[in-house]
Amino acid sequence: MFRKVKRRTDGRRNFDEIQAGESGYRRLGSKGFKDDLSIYPHRLSFYKVPPFEEITLEEFETWAIDRLKVVLELESCVSRGKSFKDIEIIMKPLLSKLLPMNLPNRESTSLYLERKKDHYSHFILRLAFCRSEELRSRFIRAETLLFRLRFNMMSIQEQKDFVASLDLPWETVSEEEKQEFQSELMACCYNTARSILTQTVEYQRTKKVTDEQVRAFLAAEKFYKIPFEFVPELVSTRQSFLRRGKAFVAQFQQLSLILTEFSKHLAEQLNVTMRALPTLDEDDRLIPVLNNLSRGYASMDYQSELGGSETNDGSVTAESVPSLMKHMPLCMNRLMQGVMSDHHLKYQGRQQLSLFLKGIGLSAEEALRFWQIQFTSGPGSMSIERFNKEYKYTFRHNYGLEGGRINYKPWDCRTILSKPRPSKNEYHGCPYRDLHRDQLADQLQKMGLDQGARLDDVLELSDRGEYQVACTKVFELVHGEKIDTLLKNGDTVDETSITHPNLYYSRSLYLESK
Repeated sequence: MFRKVKRRTDGRRNFDEIQAGESGYRRLGSKGFKDDLSIYPHRLSFYKVPPFEEITLEEFETWAIDRLKVVLELESCVSRGKSFKDIEIIMKPLLSKLLPMNLPNRESTSLYLERKKDHYSHFILRLAFCRSEELRSRFIRAETLLFRLRFNMMSIQEQKDFVASLDLPWETVSEEEKQEFQSELMACCYNTARSILTQTVEYQRTKKVTDEQVRAFLAAEKFYKIPFEFVPELVSTRQSFLRRGKAFVAQFQQLSLILTEFSKHLAEQLNVTMRALPTLDEDDRLIPVLNNLSRGYASMDYQSELGGSETNDGSVTAESVPSLMKHMPLCMNRLMQGVMSDHHLKYQGRQQLSLFLKGIGLSAEEALRFWQIQFTSGPGSMSIERFNKEYKYTFRHNYGLEGGRINYKPWDCRTILSKPRPSKNEYHGCPYRDLHRDQLADQLQKMGLDQGARLDDVLELSDRGEYQVACTKVFELVHGEKIDTLLKNGDTVDETSITHPNLYYSRSLYLESK
């Protein structure tokens, strides 16, 4: 898939003309792969055939990071207790941006590249997530949920075509057996069939579903017999009739079987990948990339990802910064409390807060006024002369006005978590990682979270090391009423995970403005 150095392609195994059997993959000599959809015939895949083409290191990193963002967002949604319907709403825009799965009505080259990216990024993350049992379990859960989301986004005909391409142990139930076990099948499938009928055009017109309609729907539906161990989800929820070790599964329940097979296949392949991983040592450029991916954090550039740059329109001034603390995440709240109480911050804290304030629109001139006011006012504070001598240069440097004149960006969550933990009288870092449970609970109560299940949920996420999820959960709890009101009014609300302090701030400001 990736080579360390460019070598001669003549006679190389990856470039021989080989027909890859039923998978539809074909190698076509030194010209590479044929650029058509026969290689990726469906928008979904079980990822049974590994990639054959060579890709650049840049593609290797970019594609993997895009898929990692999708995986992390799925994990975040599950940890925050989102329903499947809510996850669909949250994930559709993100999938459209990072891993598009468009209908085959565009030019084949574009679709080919989309599906190629999906295929290769999956295998790259296999390399990153095969290293431990915990990582493998996380990857299987996320990829299975992603598979389910994408299956539901496909049309009925696409679903049928995809299922037909799978080699699964179906055994069609005869009409005689359907008649014999009609009452049992009706009892198991009634609620699911009724739910499906509520999505039809007929229901939109009449607003009701009768028993006769459900019976007619099930009478026309195909049923299959499969070993019960293939559909544990249907068996455990009593949505399948069991007889002699076989589960009777309706055609509209096929997804449960497909998901079980997908998870089983992926688990087996992750173990195979783990055993093959040592062979990657020949290329020392891949190992650091895979190590970073397996840590489970995707970096984020505030300027490019949030749809704009710092807004220095004068609305944020040195005097107004304290009044904006209600929009700041807990990490920045602690830094603001620290600088206002101690009239000083150590280096890491100054950098973290200074670049955050730069990101919310505090100009260089106003920033110098803010820091001078905070450092030189109050009992025991320093003189203005000392501030100008020892600290003025640093703050101007952050704005690109001194030294190499680099335009530094606000720190994202990954950068903050990579910094040293705070010592005594230091306030930088991530409070969900660095604070004791009781201290964190006290800080969250000051933000408006009452003692109870909601607070316990956040503390549990923090204990599990899901710091960004905990921060996102806090945002949803603090701003829950505003979010619900906007959704009821038909407004758009971004409910993806918060991976940047400035993203927390901008969303809070947006909700207040609405």
